[in-house]
Amino acid sequence: MAETQDVVELILQDHRRMEELFRRMRSVEADRAAARQEFADLLIAHALAEEAKVYPALKRYKNIDDEEVEHGEHEHDEGNKALLALLEVSEVGSEEWDSKLEDLVEAVTHHADEEERTILNGARENVAMERRAELGVAFLEERERRLKDGCGSVDNVRRIVHS
Repeated sequence: MAETQDVVELILQDHRRMEELFRRMRSVEADRAAARQEFADLLIAHALAEEAKVYPALKRYKNIDDEEVEHGEHEHDEGNKALLALLEVSEVGSEEWDSKLEDLVEAVTHHADEEERTILNGARENVAMERRAELGVAFLEERERRLKDGCGSVDNVRRIVHS
């Protein structure tokens, strides 16, 4: 999937993949439990990689709003809480599933939209392509490491939410 090393494009690719997984989790014809697990792994790995490798670097740029970066971290927490609520639903396709899924969609979509308009546009305008590529490599390495650790397990998400 990742043919680019530009951190902005890599993050956008993850956002589009999350949207596809939302569609699968809503579809009665899809393996919704599998889509939920793939989503959980991706969301947690993505957020942890952003917080470890991307956000701290972007805070160093004067034309990127530190408050927006910190707000992004807060929104990760909200998304994690909504994810945990969906992971704890035992019956896929139940009314509870639909309700918790929509809460998750709302939290993550809101964050992705804000992040794309503020942080990522700021990075696109103010961070040299070479630096964005370096950040992209660091982001991918951290994300892949987290994915290999099974970071989206209900126990790990619970630990993240309650820490």
